[in-house]
Amino acid sequence: MDKIYRQMLEFLSEEQIYLNEPMCKHTSFKIGGPADIFVKPKNIDELKNIVKLAKENNIQLAVIGNGSNLLVKDGGIRGIVIKPDFKEIEFLEDDKVKVGAGVLLSKIANEACNRGLSGLEFAGGIPGCIGGAIRMNAGAYGSEFKDIVIASEYLDKDLKLNEISNEEHEFKYRHSRFCENKNEIIASATLQLKKGSKQEIKAKMEENNKSRKEKQPINFPNAGSTFKRGEGYITAQLIDKCNLKGCNVGDAYVSDMHAGFIVNKGNATARDILTLVEIIKKKVHEEFDVDIELEIEVLGED
Repeated sequence: MDKIYRQMLEFLSEEQIYLNEPMCKHTSFKIGGPADIFVKPKNIDELKNIVKLAKENNIQLAVIGNGSNLLVKDGGIRGIVIKPDFKEIEFLEDDKVKVGAGVLLSKIANEACNRGLSGLEFAGGIPGCIGGAIRMNAGAYGSEFKDIVIASEYLDKDLKLNEISNEEHEFKYRHSRFCENKNEIIASATLQLKKGSKQEIKAKMEENNKSRKEKQPINFPNAGSTFKRGEGYITAQLIDKCNLKGCNVGDAYVSDMHAGFIVNKGNATARDILTLVEIIKKKVHEEFDVDIELEIEVLGED
């Protein structure tokens, strides 16, 4: 990888490239082995150069957002991990805003609030960024990104920048086309907001954040809801009915506060998390004849 590092220095600064970077620094679980190369491109041209270099050298690529819905295995990730550091925010006419993939949801929600623009209140407490939120159609409190996305720009495998409409995202519950199309890297999104009362928007965000603190185990590293909501049932309730709160493998625990969360109480490994996941899946299947699905994404090798 030294050769690739030297080539990257032709179009990136040293501060943008990390060798053997522990991925525990870049996930909200605080878990994960090293990435061979971890890079943070600041614009589309830098991203194109990274993808081109990887293609020319047949190097595997992985793209992450803020790591808040991600579990990286203990062996880490081979190849190049890209975290787009696209931070532009441009408010347009007609209550629209164009946001770079690397912008934190808390930041854009607060910016919108300060301008008296409603529509992002639900996202203010989600610890992710725009790119990840679009990819998984992030949501909370009855709203999802599919409700406010007008269009997104993405880089395709041929290094072309494309724009797609809301419908072309193929949004579903915790899903978009980008879940299948791994070669498409989100660069930005344009969102439709609406004018509202700054005081009411701020009050709603504060209410949501208060609820999150009261109901979710934010005092321990976690990746949000571990499992997807099911058809006709709430997964966390099934886990709770199986008396699995507090169940643990090493420092990986089913949260005592919310059964839908697995938390890292200290030095949990990815293997601990995944072993606990299988225990939960098996117990829920035995009790309710239901196969529950992971919501978190798993990357890397054992």
